[in-house]
Order: sequence, then structure tokens, then C-alpha cells
Amino acid sequence: MRYSHPDLLDRLASSYVLGTLSRGANKRFEKLLADRADVRVLVAQWQSRLGQLAVSVPARQPSKHVWAAIATRTQPAQRTQPLAVSPSRWSGWLRPAGLGMGGLAAGVLVASAVFFTAPALFMTTDQIAMRTGEKLPQSYVGLLTDEAGNGKVLASSLRHGTTMSIKVIGTFTPPSTGRLVLWAVPANAPAFAIGTVPGNGTAVAMLPDTSEKLLSKVSKLIVTVENEVAPTAPSDNVFFKGNCAKLW
Repeated sequence: MRYSHPDLLDRLASSYVLGTLSRGANKRFEKLLADRADVRVLVAQWQSRLGQLAVSVPARQPSKHVWAAIATRTQPAQRTQPLAVSPSRWSGWLRPAGLGMGGLAAGVLVASAVFFTAPALFMTTDQIAMRTGEKLPQSYVGLLTDEAGNGKVLASSLRHGTTMSIKVIGTFTPPSTGRLVLWAVPANAPAFAIGTVPGNGTAVAMLPDTSEKLLSKVSKLIVTVENEVAPTAPSDNVFFKGNCAKLW
């Protein structure tokens, strides 16, 4: 499966956060999550969106049946006898709100089920990383796509770093003349060049200052075709474009 299309990655990230991926798909996505900063950005965004469930409904003490079901699923070695929980009752807890459960009760039950099946919704990305032994570094990250929305270039720099990693993540046909240059586009300042985009693989561009000082007010990144050796402004020939996000 190709993981270069933003829509596919977004759907996988949302399913991962909700805990609805199959075991095999979940393992593959976690490997992708460890290797790619743009995927971690998507997961963090979905955690932020769906985490509002924690504060959107009033607190409710789960019943003994819920705790017993959790113990059965998470501690199978300690199970001594079959759990006396009606399948219809348990499946009813997981039924979507539009299929019979109404109003406040639906919100409470759905939020409770989501909390116990996907606790990652209510933890920060750093907390999840610490639990898995991986501490995500604070970084500036940009995913640049072509006109069709396919991810082509991933740019990333540590928050206080002085280099920018420019990684090609999707195949493309380079321009017949000129070279591809990555630009940062601040909200209220002229765009400035960061480095040359390679035809494949990864290139490292040296920054004139820390990324915190250079990119803190940058929301857009673009790649243009340039014929000059040292262009001072981007040309109108935009090859790729994307947002610049803060990963912390």
C-alpha cells in the first residue's frame, strides 16, 4: 500500500486514534508513525479534535460490568470464570448514537466507550511517546503536495535547530530546466529560500539562524522552479505547496 496520499493518511490517522484499525493495520501504522513526522502531525491533530469528548459530557462512574469487561480484555491470564455480561447489552453500549440512543445518555455512553478503548485520545502526543519509549522532538514540519493533493516532499527542522531536512516521499517528474527550491512564506514578510529539493532521497539545508527564529511565523511552504543560482524571491512556477506546522 502506498502512503503518499493525504486523504489515505488522514483516514488511517483518525482510525488509529479511534482504535478501530485491525491488529495488523495498527502494527503497520505504528511503524509508519515512528518513521514519518507528517504522520505524527496528523495523529496529533486527530487527538486534539477528538480529545474534546473528554470535556463535552459530564462525568459518569462506569458500572461494574464495564470494569469486568475491561479486565477480561486486558488481563486474560487472570480470568477465572466466564464473564456474565449480556452480549446484547455490551454491544448496545457501542452502538452509534444515531441508532436508538439519544441525547445526553448517548454522549455519555459513547464517550465512556471511546475512553476505555482508546485512551490515547485524552493524552498528549508527548505523553504517548513517553509511554512507548519514544520522545517526539519539538519540530517544525511541512508536508508539501502536488495539485492533486498527493504528498511529495516532507520538510522538517528541530525547533531550535539550524538545519532543515528535505525528504522526497513521492515520485514526480522533475522540471526539464532549472531546479526545485523550497521557500518559507511568512504571514507578513517576504518569502525566503531554504534549500534545494532533491530528485529523490533526503537533502539537508543549513539555516542562517535557528528554526524557531526563522519559522515561528511561517504558515506556508512552497517549492518553485528556479533558473537563477541564488534567487531572492520565488518564481510564479509553483511545483508543490503545503502548510508549516508546529509539532509540540
